[in-house]
Amino acid sequence: MDIFLKAKHRTFSGLTEDAEHEWTGPFCFIQAADPQLGLMKAWRDGDCDGGGDEWAEEVELTKQTVEAVNQLRPRPRFMVLCGDLVHAMPDTPFREGQERDLKAALKGTSPSIPLVFVSGNHDLGNTPTPGTVQQYCSAWGDDYFSFWVGGVLCLVLNSQLFYDSSACPQLKEAQEKWLEEQLSKASSSSRQPKPKHILVFQHIPLYLKSPDEEDDYFNLQKGVRQNLLGMFKKAGVKAVFSGHYHRNAGGCHDGLDMVVSSAIGCQLGDDTHGVRVVVVTADSIIHRYHSLEQLRAKGMDEDLRKLLQA
Repeated sequence: MDIFLKAKHRTFSGLTEDAEHEWTGPFCFIQAADPQLGLMKAWRDGDCDGGGDEWAEEVELTKQTVEAVNQLRPRPRFMVLCGDLVHAMPDTPFREGQERDLKAALKGTSPSIPLVFVSGNHDLGNTPTPGTVQQYCSAWGDDYFSFWVGGVLCLVLNSQLFYDSSACPQLKEAQEKWLEEQLSKASSSSRQPKPKHILVFQHIPLYLKSPDEEDDYFNLQKGVRQNLLGMFKKAGVKAVFSGHYHRNAGGCHDGLDMVVSSAIGCQLGDDTHGVRVVVVTADSIIHRYHSLEQLRAKGMDEDLRKLLQA
């Protein structure tokens, strides 16, 4: 299991940072979300706050994900898990066991497919504190950071700081300052080479269907949402990838794609356990949700595979 180094800027093993700034042709990656070990039984029992004492189902689904992703050709450049890695909140029973078993299930991931971790509300707590953020960083790496891959700039954000930073306002301010600097540098006319695309990864979606929708547990509040949308569009961000909803959703508005992917683990709608295959070409970001069953049996859809041969 190749996990990124714990630093605000990361590079892929065996490659120099400069090499990853250069566009070398189409590639793919995997976006997954919400393995959330422990939720499936807790949801069935109707005890999502205090339940979660069993997680064998999610461990098996994670292992199936690793198996399916490992056999993909061409190999994905990385796999990103967009939050809620486990169900147990910080400092609650089962947390340590769930984290241990998730890491064990992911250990079979091919060393040629780095794993990128995104923090979710269950990873940090609904109201994160400096202590819970530090716990997460110690276990999984930084809660926000950037990396380049194949000429594409990727920004990983801690969306819980946008949702409720009442217990850690300084951390929210630090992330916002960092994000503004990253977007400013990326869109600067003096930046050479310029990123072919800019992608954002976070747990909570900006919105589920429309930028104007009402506030909800599953989206970011309107004021925060509109501010981020304005920043992202000004900088030329192409897509924002998220999870949290445990269903597929999203939409494209003014050239910015809001991608909401369902879960590896517990499904709250009609989707099946799965992940999203994302193909990056010189002009576009093309993505499609694949069930684990389909991905294991047939691999990615043929039309996506052909885009990688261009």
